[in-house]
Amino acid sequence: MYIDILGFTVCAVIIFFAGKKLSFYGDLLAELTGMGKAWIGFILMSTVTSLPELMVGISSVSIVGSADLAVGNIVGSCAFNLGILSLMDVFTPRNKPLFSQVSQSHILAASFGIILIVLVGLGLYLDDIIISPSMGLISLSFGVIYLLSVRSIYNYQKINPAEKVAEAIEQSPEVTLRSVGLKYAAFALVIIATASVLPHFAEGIAIHTGLGESFVGTLFLAVSTSLPEIAISMIAIRTGSADMAVGNLLGSNIFNVFILFFGDIFYTKGLLLKDASDANLISVFAVIIMTAVAIIGFIAPGRSKKIFLAWDTLAILLLYIANMILLYKLS
Repeated sequence: MYIDILGFTVCAVIIFFAGKKLSFYGDLLAELTGMGKAWIGFILMSTVTSLPELMVGISSVSIVGSADLAVGNIVGSCAFNLGILSLMDVFTPRNKPLFSQVSQSHILAASFGIILIVLVGLGLYLDDIIISPSMGLISLSFGVIYLLSVRSIYNYQKINPAEKVAEAIEQSPEVTLRSVGLKYAAFALVIIATASVLPHFAEGIAIHTGLGESFVGTLFLAVSTSLPEIAISMIAIRTGSADMAVGNLLGSNIFNVFILFFGDIFYTKGLLLKDASDANLISVFAVIIMTAVAIIGFIAPGRSKKIFLAWDTLAILLLYIANMILLYKLS
């Protein structure tokens, strides 16, 4: 068991630092290509920081053969990403809560996130319409709705261009597109290789502790694969780019559910969502409520923080804690 814990910890540390660098060079790459910071930053950063979830999801079903680890990792990452909003709010000024610093444009991404996570819940609870031996209609809809959300957010940002926010990084004159692209690819490979072995250690922890794969997937795997989101969010808060950080987290949740589409393709035992434990529904409900609270916060943010957190981020934190307690008891 100690080898599994040590291996898991080492992988988590590597993912954190590689994810921080990957986010840095991904941001530079967006600037150097000149494709538009708001659009490329939103899509690129959320996709980049979700690389660990993608690799863990694929390796969980193709190597370990565990539907529970794959689904638990995805819904757990969605919940943890929303929990990061509370962490970010701790580091904002008392008279400027997190949600008072961001635009209402995030409501669009949050709404698509709710639609996708509701479909995950339906796939866990209902018998899906089988399209192929390893693909159901709900899993296919993840891909369709993801593409629709990307298109809708792109069109919205064209019509409503966001105000320029403070940059998280400063571009050096010596930086070239080629060098940035190579470094970006190198750190991406590091994350892919490291994330691919995480499910092996997570399964060992689940077996030796008796906690269950749903709980381990939702807690340990989800937290470790969300380390890049933590890194980029902390950088954004320190540089005053709250909008970029919130957009990255909500975009990551949309992409995370899209990962289940690929997971179902690689899962050959049947339908991924149907073979996963019903305990994952607890996390699905938690993500729905947490996202709804975030939407309310975007529309009517608190003017000040009574304690370390505003009312909206405090509610999100309490919901995340309640989710983990319920999952632990069920496991």
